[in-house]
Amino acid sequence: MILTLTLNPSLDRTIEIAALDRGAVIRAAAAHLDPGGKGVNVSRALLANAVASRAVVPFGGDEGRQLVRLLAAEGLDMITVPVAGPTRSNVTLAEPDGTVTKINEPGTALAQDELDTIADAVLEAAHSGDQGADWVVASGSLPPEVPADVYASLCRRFAGAGIHVAVDTSGPALSCALGAAPALVKPNAEELSAATGMPIRCVGDVVEAAAKLRAAGARAVLASLGGDGAVLVEPDGIWYGEAPVTEPRSSVGAGDAMLAGFLAGGGRGPGALAQALAWGAAAVRLPGSRMPGPADMAGLDPGAVTVGSPDPARPLASP
Repeated sequence: MILTLTLNPSLDRTIEIAALDRGAVIRAAAAHLDPGGKGVNVSRALLANAVASRAVVPFGGDEGRQLVRLLAAEGLDMITVPVAGPTRSNVTLAEPDGTVTKINEPGTALAQDELDTIADAVLEAAHSGDQGADWVVASGSLPPEVPADVYASLCRRFAGAGIHVAVDTSGPALSCALGAAPALVKPNAEELSAATGMPIRCVGDVVEAAAKLRAAGARAVLASLGGDGAVLVEPDGIWYGEAPVTEPRSSVGAGDAMLAGFLAGGGRGPGALAQALAWGAAAVRLPGSRMPGPADMAGLDPGAVTVGSPDPARPLASP
């Protein structure tokens, strides 16, 4: 089973528009309201593909109750943890060419006793029932006032209980987490650059930056590169893969779908990378932050996913 922890979940409203024109009145072509948060999305993607998962979700206020109702309506297996502050709401503006503009609220602070309760809920979920947890995914931005080393502390605690930990975050939270030796980190190109101080212009830069993250403590690095695919750097090898999408609709949650596919595919090696790319590409073809199921993966062109040795000189086209 794969557990997910989202410290800063959200309600995500995606509005599809013809074009973003600042200062104008824009009429929406469609709108979608989805549960949000990186760990929540990982669990939703796993649920869509009948992979055992349980989400630990702190929630508060009317927005939090609505988030829980939406997740319950999807049939998500979850443990909810009431907290004092209200759950945040995010807005995404999606244009037909795949351009996405996101407006994310910061969320509200979590007290130390709330963080302790959340961590206890993860450990209880990991060791309850017939099926123990193989992985815990700790992911997403941190709420205000939560210390940057919180993922590092959680990683040490979960790893000490015998659970592999995957961390998907950014900034100081990512830098701190590296020292706790997570089994996997999943940065994008921008996060790789920020964590290493390196410009990321080509596949070789990605490989070099990922090696620096491994030297800092991470055992494996899955670097998501948007339209340029992904790079996987592990102790046993380095692989590059891509899955081009000709008609993207929304990239919101695509990286979370990629991480879900990677873990569902075994969490290591080129086969897991191929599955990660397929799930991520299928997510980009869907509106809002919908997570892809088997039918969406079946809609990909045959041979769309390729995995092989990286070409260090290959430039990255995506910004």
